[in-house]
Amino acid sequence: MGIQSDSIEISGIKKSFGTNTVLHDISLTVSGGEVLALMGANGAGKSTLVKILSGVYQADGGSISVNGQTSIIDTPQQARESGIVTVHQIINDGVVQDLTIAENLILDQLCDGRFPAFVNKGKLHERAAEVAKTIGLDLPLDTKVAELSQADKQLVAIARALSVKPRLLILDEPTSSLSEREALRLFDAVEQMRDQGVAIIYISHRMSDIRRLADRIAALREGRIVGLFEKPLDYDGAVHSMLGHAVGEVMHDYQSGEASRVVFRQVQLAEGSKPFDLDLKTGQIVALTGLLSSGCASVVESLFGMHEFASGTVMLDGAEWRAASPNQAIKDGVYMVQEDRGNNAIIPDFSIENNTSLPFLKSFSWLSFINRDREKARVKEVIDLTKVKYTDPTAEMSTLSGGNQQKVMVARWMLEECRVLLLNEPFQGVDISSRRQIGKLLRETAKDRVTIAVCTDVEEALEIADRIIVFNHNNLVGDHRIDQIDMPTLIKQIAAAPDADFTALSSSKTQETDIHA
Repeated sequence: MGIQSDSIEISGIKKSFGTNTVLHDISLTVSGGEVLALMGANGAGKSTLVKILSGVYQADGGSISVNGQTSIIDTPQQARESGIVTVHQIINDGVVQDLTIAENLILDQLCDGRFPAFVNKGKLHERAAEVAKTIGLDLPLDTKVAELSQADKQLVAIARALSVKPRLLILDEPTSSLSEREALRLFDAVEQMRDQGVAIIYISHRMSDIRRLADRIAALREGRIVGLFEKPLDYDGAVHSMLGHAVGEVMHDYQSGEASRVVFRQVQLAEGSKPFDLDLKTGQIVALTGLLSSGCASVVESLFGMHEFASGTVMLDGAEWRAASPNQAIKDGVYMVQEDRGNNAIIPDFSIENNTSLPFLKSFSWLSFINRDREKARVKEVIDLTKVKYTDPTAEMSTLSGGNQQKVMVARWMLEECRVLLLNEPFQGVDISSRRQIGKLLRETAKDRVTIAVCTDVEEALEIADRIIVFNHNNLVGDHRIDQIDMPTLIKQIAAAPDADFTALSSSKTQETDIHA
């Protein structure tokens, strides 16, 4: 049983990274036996707050109290000792891949001495089976976690968190990788924990999750709590608070686009998904949105040659086209800004110049000799265009802030003209000022190309896109013109269960082309 009437008070929490203040005086109380839904756009400060509560980051100011007693939380272990347990959005943070399901489920008990020095395998499985039962996890306990699907890994991480009987349970987008049936099992477990008096912070963009579970909503924007909502919950009001404006207010005029450049014909993203047709036009910015694992990223990754569509044809400038590899895509004028710049894009020890020019060194070379003067001049031109803040272009990339690194990644693909520019979460990890500068640049340079941006944050999509295309479980379920946006329909399409009637959710007045899905 959880401890009844636990109360967690977050008072005056502040956090800065260099000169960038991420959290401003955050104060919240979460009572035992309630679910507080924490809503906020990417960059609002949700992840930073969660990491402070989890002991990953240390706050610059403020305090965290459990039942009136101030808790020192400088490490994840101290957070757990205080009764604060987190299931992070990144699944690998909550499981150990090389251990079995059973070993993962009782790992915390093994580490804190609740098991004897010599572990009896039968006893271990018995305890693990009890933990698995709390969330209806019905998998062979001897299976290595590395062999599981993302959804099953998520369930293991959640079951492990529930096993330690937390005072405060933090769930960060816990249903993003789960099927409807698996999500229902999670909801039952969360409601059981709430009934036992556990305080719960639930982070989600899914309207259905919030309606099912939340007792209150806290809206976070630009590092500040900007709204607290009690039952009956005002979802529209919470969305308005977290965005800072009416959700349908956009920051640009709609561009109709010119000739079609990319055409999808009966494309099927994954086995079991429904084929769809779609035309994309030169001069338009098209945002693909949906929950994590919705299929948005698969579209741009397949176009860039990272993997193949399950079936179907892509036409580029009137001819059937397929990139066998990223290198082939680049040769054909299809460029991509990767989501995880740290692991997949930048080379920290290379200079700003070298990081920018890396894909196009042949353009500055003759007989394997690089014309450094020409390279430097062109690189300076594009990094100045993207408003990168730097003192010396020969300085290492690691000397730049995250936002300026992202601007360099965009500048890289401005060195040469392209036919299609793909951006996978282009605003991830950048502050709002940098985000708007990047968005403005994308719009100003969009005329002669197709631009496709994956934006799981709807606010980001609204800022830059002429069209917003919604994916749900690898199915294209909505196509909205920005000047005729039907926001309630769009939100329903994003959050609906995979077996929902998407035809009923479609808003024909917002569609620019027929979708066959």
